[in-house]
Amino acid sequence: MSTSPLPQTDLLCETYHAALAATAPGLLLAPYLSGRSPDFILAVGKAAAPMMRAAQEAFPAVPGLLVLPDGAPLPPLPAQVEVRRAAHPLPDARSVAAARLAQVRLGALTADQEVLALFSGGASALLCAPRGVTLAQKAAVCTELMRAGADIQALNTVRRHLSDVKGGRLAAGTRARVRALLLSDVVGDDPAIIASGPAVPDPTTYADALAVLDRFAVPAPEVRTYLRAGAQGLHEETPSVLPNAHSTVIGRNGTLLRAAQAALESKGIRAIILGETFTGEARDLAVWHAAEVRRAQAEGVPVALISGGEATVTVRGAGRGGRNTEFALALALALGDDHGIYGVSAGSDGVDGTSGGAGALLSPDTLRRAATLGLDAPGALAANDSGSFFAALDDLLVPGPTGQNLNDLRVLLVEPV
Repeated sequence: MSTSPLPQTDLLCETYHAALAATAPGLLLAPYLSGRSPDFILAVGKAAAPMMRAAQEAFPAVPGLLVLPDGAPLPPLPAQVEVRRAAHPLPDARSVAAARLAQVRLGALTADQEVLALFSGGASALLCAPRGVTLAQKAAVCTELMRAGADIQALNTVRRHLSDVKGGRLAAGTRARVRALLLSDVVGDDPAIIASGPAVPDPTTYADALAVLDRFAVPAPEVRTYLRAGAQGLHEETPSVLPNAHSTVIGRNGTLLRAAQAALESKGIRAIILGETFTGEARDLAVWHAAEVRRAQAEGVPVALISGGEATVTVRGAGRGGRNTEFALALALALGDDHGIYGVSAGSDGVDGTSGGAGALLSPDTLRRAATLGLDAPGALAANDSGSFFAALDDLLVPGPTGQNLNDLRVLLVEPV
């Protein structure tokens, strides 16, 4: 497979960390931190802390507001940066306070001033200013949608219409120019979906949000009442134009995948990127990858298969897991015993649902070791308990919060049969 002396599981872990290092938020942000100094810096999301630090190094003495999730590492920052923490993936009262503070800070700026807004994945929950419903009602509908398998596009369509800051409303609330730089954790890299587009015109409507609830059969009566009134023209729509705001995506899942490819090729490993736009159920995606593995094995040439995107999980059981651990378990079952494949499936943010890790490592003897321990692999998959399954095997990848969020990374090391 390679000229690397590393065991395969170590090689996979090293590749994951090398890809993160090569796409560090500060590195991706650096080319955009030149020219006129902004008058205020707002950074929100899982990668907000390193983005704020890079911006402060480029523009010393500029006041700022940093909003990051609990557990995310906080680098040294100057005193003029206000720091707030909030909950993720569901907002809490601190999310509301952070959003209202951002509104106040941006609202105080004048038309001749500029905001540098730095958004990354997770910002939707961290900046939450409920509109038309209570925080509890908004959190409940988001939970129901996620459990029903809603993708981020559907989820954010609803979020934008229940918010005073999403769907372009944050930028609409300031006279200042807003220059937004985005790290994308969504398939397709649509700025309106990243962080629910606080500085981006909203292409969706109240009627679209209602349609999402219908599609996933989510009752949410109070939410429906408000959205229905909006669809009838009784509430102001999210802005469809924002002349004072401009957004640029500076990093995406493909950036991460190419970094992983480069790390593997530096060790003499042929690496192929299958794609960065994979969506759908994690277990269905695993079946497709199993077919690609068998095709690669039949070709008789060692290769690393790399893919990204963002799978979903329709939760039917009460287990502990996430989309990456569910993918890894479903792939093990699809490949069968002693399949000869080593692999990793992990989130770049270091968090995979309720699994307790970023994802999981797969080895040729995963199912055999599980059987020795009395683990029921099909039962674990049916119960959405893939996190517990891999934890029992000591095969969870647990880097902790990484301060990054460029979606998921899957690497499969394929040897010929």
